[in-house]
Amino acid sequence: MTSAPALTVEGLTKQFGPVRAVDDLSFSVRPGAVTGFLGPNGAGKTTTLRMLLGLTSPTAGSTLVGDRPYADHPVPGRVVGAALEASSFHPGRTGLAHLEVYAPQVGVPRSRCRQVLEAVGLGHAAKQRVGKYSMGMRQRLGLATALLADPPVVVLDEPTNGLDPEGIVWMRRLLRQFAAEGRTVLVSSHLLREVQASVDDVVIIAQGRLRHASSLTELQARTTPAAYVESPRPDAVSALAAERGWTVTPEDAGLLVDGAEAREVGAAAHAAGIELHQLVRRDVDLEALFFELTRPHEAVAPEAAA
Repeated sequence: MTSAPALTVEGLTKQFGPVRAVDDLSFSVRPGAVTGFLGPNGAGKTTTLRMLLGLTSPTAGSTLVGDRPYADHPVPGRVVGAALEASSFHPGRTGLAHLEVYAPQVGVPRSRCRQVLEAVGLGHAAKQRVGKYSMGMRQRLGLATALLADPPVVVLDEPTNGLDPEGIVWMRRLLRQFAAEGRTVLVSSHLLREVQASVDDVVIIAQGRLRHASSLTELQARTTPAAYVESPRPDAVSALAAERGWTVTPEDAGLLVDGAEAREVGAAAHAAGIELHQLVRRDVDLEALFFELTRPHEAVAPEAAA
């Protein structure tokens, strides 16, 4: 595969009458990585993807696939494989017939259609009418369509919708495989936890505006560690936490200590002679941070990676 192009969104704006669906949005997507394009429903994700793919004209700003807009590539479908909706299929066609309609448009032989159906786990349903497909099967058919020309860029809108747990694990592995092959991968979702296990970078938007863009590691560094503690001397634990600048709140039979790793709490309690009956590390709550970043408010100062 040739070197994959990056995706660039610069000052992108889309106005639908009085509604500004996308508002001066800028970010980039690098090759060799999976980028999660995240935001609540109605945040402007699908509108942004449609503008990236030339399906909707922007009010202002631009989108580039490599050094040019998507539509300016000689055969755009050979550069970007996209799946935006899992319902835009003719219900009377078989899965194989659906792909055979698209194959000439991207310059691949009909034999490739059966290959990609096998690759996405639909080989057994190649001759089945799409109207009989489940939501998860339609998601897989959309992915097969995107992969017909073996493109260097893959853009998927909510690809895990309708997939069972096994299918979600399969999708995560496939995304990681794409990145390992050097492709540029952009995946949208309205929930961080759905893509957390498979993304390298995150672009978070809300109300059509950029709220945060960085690597997942950098986003995780913004979370606050916490530990759950049970002790026969809860007052002493609270006093110790106050001395260290940690926040304590009652939880169940114990205390939740925010701002400290479990090992820090344990070491401090040991040094102070405070008996602990239970000390448990709490995982960083990325989902809570995501909701904080995307909560509605009027003025936003976007955060972007350096």
